[in-house]
Amino acid sequence: MSAEPLLRVLAKMRVHLLDPETLVKAVASGRQKGQQTRWKRVELRYVDLKAGRHLQVTAYDETQAHTSNHSVGDEARDAVDGLLDEPFANWHVETTTQSHQVRVTKKLEAMLHTTERAEEVEVDRGHDRDKERLLAEDDPVFRAIGLTDAQGRLKPSRQAKYRQVEEFLRLLDASVTEAMAKGQLRTPTVDEPLRIVDLGCGNAYLTFAAQRFLTSVRGLPVVVTGVDVKEQSREHNSKVASDLGVDAQFVVGSISGAQLDRAPEVVLALHACDTATDEALARAVGWEAQLVLAAPCCHHDIAAQLRKAPTPAPYAMLTRHGILRERLADTLTDGLRASLLRIEGYRVDVVQFVESQHTPRNTMLRAVRTGAPVKGGGVRKEYDDLVATWAIRPRLAELLAELPGHG
Repeated sequence: MSAEPLLRVLAKMRVHLLDPETLVKAVASGRQKGQQTRWKRVELRYVDLKAGRHLQVTAYDETQAHTSNHSVGDEARDAVDGLLDEPFANWHVETTTQSHQVRVTKKLEAMLHTTERAEEVEVDRGHDRDKERLLAEDDPVFRAIGLTDAQGRLKPSRQAKYRQVEEFLRLLDASVTEAMAKGQLRTPTVDEPLRIVDLGCGNAYLTFAAQRFLTSVRGLPVVVTGVDVKEQSREHNSKVASDLGVDAQFVVGSISGAQLDRAPEVVLALHACDTATDEALARAVGWEAQLVLAAPCCHHDIAAQLRKAPTPAPYAMLTRHGILRERLADTLTDGLRASLLRIEGYRVDVVQFVESQHTPRNTMLRAVRTGAPVKGGGVRKEYDDLVATWAIRPRLAELLAELPGHG
């Protein structure tokens, strides 16, 4: 794969974007060096409305999504041309027969990677929200994990869990797409599938959903491994995997002590309680995982340290009341985790995720390994100043210090 003129590659993508018969979905994200885009992310697909087929554009800013529909013809062409003029750094274009990933280099050239689908896919042109779901309610995986009944209907008591799975898949889809487009996550092959580990997987709702989505919808070869301390979880999940006929394995072990045959490229840690999240992040760093998605649950460690340490001036009001001290502990913990990951060579985003039955918190840390150390000492100094000011010692810092070469 060699660099090509950017305009030439965008012209190729334009043909696909304007084809209402074969375009499945397209996503634009990121921004070119030194440039600013109007939207953080844009999704395109064709939908069938009462007025006929239209190009549907969903554009995301910092807080919400904006959806517009453009009739096939001049309206669609104007919409597509306007988006191609935006300095997006990545384009992922899915057609019924191919998958195209475009990454814009610092020299404003384009790296284009195209893969052929094993089988031509059917395109869902429905425009209602139910049909926009990444995995349909009647998908076999949901019946296997108990979210739907035998007829594929969502159980009323499982609606919150289904919503959590759906939102997680959207984050996973966007994260994998962007990381692969930037060359920060290798493109998997049948011989070298993408290796994903879910630390503290429990009953593996999200493990199975991730495997199903990435293989069946994205067409990516993946192998998933779930880790949990309970033998009961391993037995249950292994049976589900066997019933579904999927390439998934489950091992019994703690997050810090689980042994895998090979280091994974993607690490998931969803609602691991308190310092279990720190253990998961430390394992990911030790494995040099390329992509990490962690949704923390509980922040007792830092909260306990705040109760014991003197509050620095002028922040007494933030720790005097229990509920405010708890929220401050949440923010400090995840802020320090993000800083430590940046120091370790990861690009980190803190994004919104839906809460679970275990916690009302809805934060997710998304980290992509760049392999490049942080330039200058600014991040390190900010981290050192913060922990010194509050007289706290994050558990993640202790765990990272124990890794080989981190002393």
